Amino acid sequence: MILYLAADLIWASKIKATAESLGLPCRPVRNMEMLGARLADSEVRALILDLDVAEMAMQMLAHVRSDESAKRVRVLAFGPHVARDELNAAKQGGADEVLTRGGFDHNMDQVLLRLAGVGG
Repeated sequence: MILYLAADLIWASKIKATAESLGLPCRPVRNMEMLGARLADSEVRALILDLDVAEMAMQMLAHVRSDESAKRVRVLAFGPHVARDELNAAKQGGADEVLTRGGFDHNMDQVLLRLAGVGG
């Protein structure tokens, strides 16, 4: 299962549609309660965090990195290329991968497959 936090319906739809087209289970998380519930009831392989909602994204990143049972979860953070501080903070906070919006959008299928542990 891949979880995602998206700032808006456009990104949520893109992530969900791409995951579905690849046959990957993918579910949204909008707050800390949803994240905790999904981590407790699913085998979560990855968490995608939209840095346009930086405060929530960083809280989720910190939770995943501090929760012993969630440390196996790969974390991808993405955001606008001009949001250098947020991109750097995500990397320093423990995100496995940090991409600009364009980098994520143009390679979303390969990124999702990689996060799910399919292929290279």
